[in-house]
Amino acid sequence: MILLKGSTTVSVLIRPKVTAFTTLAVAAALTLSACGGPAKDASASASASKVSFNTSPDQNRYSAPKDDSIAAEVPAAIRSRGTLEIGNSKGSTAPLTFFATDNKTLIGVETDMAYAIASVLGLKVHYNPVSFEQVFVGLDSGKYDVGVTNITVTELRKQKYDMATYRKDAQAFEAKKGATWHVTGPKDVAGKTIAVPTGTSEEKALLDWSAQNVKAGRKPINVKYYQDESAVYLALQSGQIDAYLHPNPEAQYHASVSGQTQVVGEIIGSGKNLEGLIAATTKKGNGLGKPLNDAINYLIKKGVYGKILARWDLTSDGVSTSLLNPPGLPIEKK
Repeated sequence: MILLKGSTTVSVLIRPKVTAFTTLAVAAALTLSACGGPAKDASASASASKVSFNTSPDQNRYSAPKDDSIAAEVPAAIRSRGTLEIGNSKGSTAPLTFFATDNKTLIGVETDMAYAIASVLGLKVHYNPVSFEQVFVGLDSGKYDVGVTNITVTELRKQKYDMATYRKDAQAFEAKKGATWHVTGPKDVAGKTIAVPTGTSEEKALLDWSAQNVKAGRKPINVKYYQDESAVYLALQSGQIDAYLHPNPEAQYHASVSGQTQVVGEIIGSGKNLEGLIAATTKKGNGLGKPLNDAINYLIKKGVYGKILARWDLTSDGVSTSLLNPPGLPIEKK
């Protein structure tokens, strides 16, 4: 999820499909965020309206054989240590990073991606679950080698970090099951009541759209805020709100497992030609950026990457190529 500050208007690129939730509070501008086994491993039988995912500690994660040429790019200190220190957010944000049914094993698409990247580099993964802002503190100090935790590429972050992309950064409108309306732009939510996490890019986009609607003579959006996600879904089912705008992976996951909601629209990026991207993030100039980028492209080429996304029903958020330090979301003007 992307978190932004300031009052600059944010324009967004929209596409019709969608996918899932995490509100992460951050202390400084640099920490502002977006934001193996068979696909959809079933831990329980799924009904016709629900999808089950493997949430047990036995994940059978996908991996790839070590690639000697890519592994040789890894800085000598990390190679000799033999482990890749991963900083990732603790908590219960399915399907990004969350705890398995044993309440101690980290699972999700982010942990799967970190595991697969490390396998290409010939390294073992050591996860460090901390609060989101502490991931950046650990990267700065060298305590962690890489952050794999739904980190959005921004121009501000690129000043301090090398970023190898591996997923699109999308936000979704999640509505009650059976909804017949779709979101393609501001006019589609004019007069509707939409919940959104506070202090996020979703909130900023929604407020911007509301202003656009008023300027065009349409009704403003009734923006609602809730203390926790359970309250949001109770409000959605009771008809108090029309939709919930939050990260696509979380929206898709919840819609799949609950069978009570559906995605009716999606937002990606900022501006007409700038797509939001999620990246494996490492301290700038430490020599790890290129091997991370090469490892992700190797996983894409070998089909392992696609299997990981399919496992968590996130194929629509996939990228065809990993980019190293591509254009990121702009620094907001004061």
